[in-house]
Amino acid sequence: MDLEEKTISQEYKYRGRIVNLRVDQIELPDGKPAMREVVEHPGGVTIAALTDREELLFVRQFRYPYKEVVTELPAGKLEYGEDPREAAIRELREETGATAGVFEPMGNFYPSPGYCGEIIRMYFATELDFGGQDLDEDEFLEVERIPLKEAVRMAMTGALPDGKTQALVLRTYLYLQKKAALTDELKKE
Repeated sequence: MDLEEKTISQEYKYRGRIVNLRVDQIELPDGKPAMREVVEHPGGVTIAALTDREELLFVRQFRYPYKEVVTELPAGKLEYGEDPREAAIRELREETGATAGVFEPMGNFYPSPGYCGEIIRMYFATELDFGGQDLDEDEFLEVERIPLKEAVRMAMTGALPDGKTQALVLRTYLYLQKKAALTDELKKE
């Protein structure tokens, strides 16, 4: 079955500093017309930075849409056309003061695929060195270190409501479990 929807026309309703909103007229796979509202977003990055004491670096900041302080992994918005890896390296340094000797891609996260085109690129960072933060003028946050196993518990119990943070904490934990199992297996040979 062909599931693709074909774009017939696009009309921008709003163009902003971070997002654009457009309304698309489309054709469904069965040929019928329909409408889609789409939020365009340049995408973002998030980083699971693991210290040598098996702690993840988190930031706590006020998130205006929710009117609450949210604990989440360091993250940031891409500029249109910006290299995601370079943005992740920059965001980690700016928000936490950390630079990483090892920086690995961990896949993509689609936060709201029903109406938003945002893609968040996820990274895992180790071999950390620390310097000072370099926050944006309008950025106010606190850095917190949380042991990896505690972060997994928090993700599983809802104490970390941010979706990208939940996904990357759990992915990081499973990645390290698999890596440890492979190392143990190789030692037996």
